[in-house]
Amino acid sequence: MNHGTTAPLHHRTTAPPHYGTALITGASEGIGHALARLMAADGWNLVVTARREELLGELAADLMSRFEMRVEIISADLSQPQAPELLISQIENRGIALDALVNNAGFGYYGSFKDQDLTRLEAMVEVNIQALMRLTRLVLPGMIARGRGRMMNIASTASFQPVPLSGVYAATKAFVLSFSLALTEELRGSGVSVSCVCPGVTRTGFQRAAGADYLERAKGKVMSPEEVAQIGYRAMMKGRPLVVTGVPNKLMAFGTRLAPKMLVTRLARKIMEGNLRGK
Repeated sequence: MNHGTTAPLHHRTTAPPHYGTALITGASEGIGHALARLMAADGWNLVVTARREELLGELAADLMSRFEMRVEIISADLSQPQAPELLISQIENRGIALDALVNNAGFGYYGSFKDQDLTRLEAMVEVNIQALMRLTRLVLPGMIARGRGRMMNIASTASFQPVPLSGVYAATKAFVLSFSLALTEELRGSGVSVSCVCPGVTRTGFQRAAGADYLERAKGKVMSPEEVAQIGYRAMMKGRPLVVTGVPNKLMAFGTRLAPKMLVTRLARKIMEGNLRGK
């Protein structure tokens, strides 16, 4: 993790920010990138973080050239256990109080569990669970003390059932869903809201990184990062605790609650086997 930078100020065309400052993890591409653009346009200052500082710099320069807001850049690798504490320390050292936390960073890993690389599995658990939990714990006391705050945790439709050939990933996202809903209840009346967003297949680099690039075989089911960001952002601003993106995904997610667990698991395996075979 480096000390980060602040992009230079340019001429603005909109009113000053009125929501405060939001931290977005995994902001260099995909859903996080789309959320950064959406939130900047709606009046947020941003702290953006990801591993690739050059992409964050490009994003910050573009946003600050078009909107009356500031973007702080802090590159971080959230697979490293100490990264959340270092990230929040740098934010506090800059005198920034966070009014929103978007836990978007995460990745998947597909294939037979017995063949998967243990180091990569551990990194996935570190990013998808540990970093999200630690960042939330570090940011939450300040929000509670101020009596206001918003959090968005990006989970997945895989949160709702076991997924063979993606078992650890699905389990990490089940943690995100369960943790988010429990925290929602704990924070009732505090002025702090938690929104868990569960996308289905989204057109990002996620599938290629996970080892299963099947977007072209799922055209009717794929959403864009911008669509997911819009739905998630609306949910966060309304304080909705849970949102599943898209009608087909809603039907699938909530339908799994009615069927026997092992039947759902077997069907999930057949779907994953087809995806990994390229059918």
